[in-house]
Amino acid sequence: MENTNSQKIQEVLNRRVSEIIVKSDLEKKLLSGKKLRIYLGVDPTGFYLHLGHAVVLRKLKEFVDLGHEVILLIGDFTAKIGDPTGKDAMRIPLSDKQIKANFKDYKKQASKILDFWKVKIKYNSKWLSKLRFEDILRLSSNFTVQQMLHRDMFDKRIKENQPISVTEFMYPLMQGYDSVVMDVDLEIGGNDQMFNMLAGRTLQKIYNNKDKNILTTKLLLGTDGRKMSKTYDNAIYLTDAPNDMFGKVMSIKDELIEQYFELCTDVSLEEIEKIKLIANPRDQKVLLAKEIVKIYYDEKSAQIAEEEFNNIYQKGNLPTDIEIFETDKRVYPILDLLVDSGLAPSKNEAKRLVEGGAVTIEVKSIKSKVENWKEEIVIEDDAIIQVGKRKFIKIKIK
Repeated sequence: MENTNSQKIQEVLNRRVSEIIVKSDLEKKLLSGKKLRIYLGVDPTGFYLHLGHAVVLRKLKEFVDLGHEVILLIGDFTAKIGDPTGKDAMRIPLSDKQIKANFKDYKKQASKILDFWKVKIKYNSKWLSKLRFEDILRLSSNFTVQQMLHRDMFDKRIKENQPISVTEFMYPLMQGYDSVVMDVDLEIGGNDQMFNMLAGRTLQKIYNNKDKNILTTKLLLGTDGRKMSKTYDNAIYLTDAPNDMFGKVMSIKDELIEQYFELCTDVSLEEIEKIKLIANPRDQKVLLAKEIVKIYYDEKSAQIAEEEFNNIYQKGNLPTDIEIFETDKRVYPILDLLVDSGLAPSKNEAKRLVEGGAVTIEVKSIKSKVENWKEEIVIEDDAIIQVGKRKFIKIKIK
């Protein structure tokens, strides 16, 4: 029996939500007790899931908890093209082997949120690979080139004289056709997916004479206020160890605290308002960090992470468990060292960190700041390299 509790449904329709098309219609269906077919599509293009991805997964879980039929659609066919959303260049096609390996990692991480005994998994290659050319022509006849060029990323590429492939034009049509084949009532996705989801709404009306609803979730920003991305080294990953997850949450900008509480936790909105009254943002972040670690691990892990954080940042001690980086080099360019050891995601970011005074090296209890990004470091056994307040490695010479 589907849950038709009005208060619960209102929370599902409002919390973490950016936009709903059409909200009044979806609300009416949910309150009626009708079992809806709902889906989220993901292209396994290489996933390390972070809290930004978790926002939409948690929204999907809410519909599972309401008792509806929920589908996680794996875009094993569409991943071969790559969603052009937000991309300023064409993507490199993936092989079947890469796609399969990526989804294995995705499912393992997503299991921290979704119970896959209650979520159906489907693959869009089952139908998209069987489309005849006649079917594709019929599908594409429902849209115009002008509609496709209206997309921001295509307009940007045209102005910059960057190529746009015909297959990228086809991507929204293929995603839209997924809605037709599965005959869904609702599609869920991030707010950057609206164009593709609207294509599905158009096709669902044409093919099945059904008004598919759309729900998009809010965008969670990275710790530094920019888009959460591996490139910016500002993401909090579901695979992060409890201590790392706690420390990263503590590093978010103060103005993001309320957003993180709303999007990343189940703390009630009333309780969030009370937390906002706490004068010191650091104390607010401690509550936030513990709550997030509890979700993905447990309360004991959250408590230990808090103690470790205090040990490092209040008492100035080194972490109790520092990752080892082994090398046989005796001299190492600092940018290469930061990237190879995982302290920075790219040389550009490593350079920025050095220029910002965030990199220090401690040898035999003597700590010195790295000030020149062109510097070559003489490697010494047991030297400790620190980046910012959270990242440490200890060097071991092979």
